[in-house]
Amino acid sequence: MTALLKGGLPLGHALITAGTKGLGLKVMEAFLADGYQVTVTYHKDRNRAKELQEKYSNLHVVQADVLRKGDLTELVEQALNRFGPIDYLINNAGPFVFERKKLMDYSHEEWDAMIRGNLDAVFHLLKLVVPHMRKQKFGRIVNYGFQGANSSSGWIYRSAFAAAKVGLTSLTKTIAFEEAENGITSNMVCPGNIVGDMKEGSIEQSRKIKDIHTPVGRPGTGEDIARMVLFLCDHHSDMITGGVFDVTGGIDVIHRYR
Repeated sequence: MTALLKGGLPLGHALITAGTKGLGLKVMEAFLADGYQVTVTYHKDRNRAKELQEKYSNLHVVQADVLRKGDLTELVEQALNRFGPIDYLINNAGPFVFERKKLMDYSHEEWDAMIRGNLDAVFHLLKLVVPHMRKQKFGRIVNYGFQGANSSSGWIYRSAFAAAKVGLTSLTKTIAFEEAENGITSNMVCPGNIVGDMKEGSIEQSRKIKDIHTPVGRPGTGEDIARMVLFLCDHHSDMITGGVFDVTGGIDVIHRYR
């Protein structure tokens, strides 16, 4: 089932994990604004999920914990039943340990959550979604990384998260090579230091704020990420696959604490 037509091409169905808040919210809003049908997940905030579900008729909101394989299976089943084949898979969800600490200070549970949530969950979703993309000979996969992931950079105080995302970088490229013959692209977007209200902020809002730490002079926003995601998902972006794209405004994210 496709949504609308744009330039004679079907738009289709986007699945966005953690799409009710933060960066995921702006990506969700961008897809909806362009006429796509969208399925998003939320983890705990049922009120926000209900509010968004009532606001948008072409939105389907599903509760899911990406650490649970069963939740991911149920998510894809619900998405397929509601809007049909999934054309766009945006792996926005992923746990993060905000406390700055070295590897030896991580608990086994924290390490496990970082790997399962940021790497294993993507594998499970690919297993569930790619077969449908193969049948229709079209698909767009977008994963999230961090500035430096493409060169396996070490990231002080973020060891577990960085290790998972570097693994995901390789997986992103491998899927790009393996599925190119099926009309499926796979790319990674690496956000800069986007924090606080700016996660759900607009570029227009950010231009009113001077940021001396970011070379471009303004803070990054969720809209910056959404613009890149939609560009990579465009039907005419099929020559762009296996790429890793920094959207950082020039800031050196991994060396901020040195």
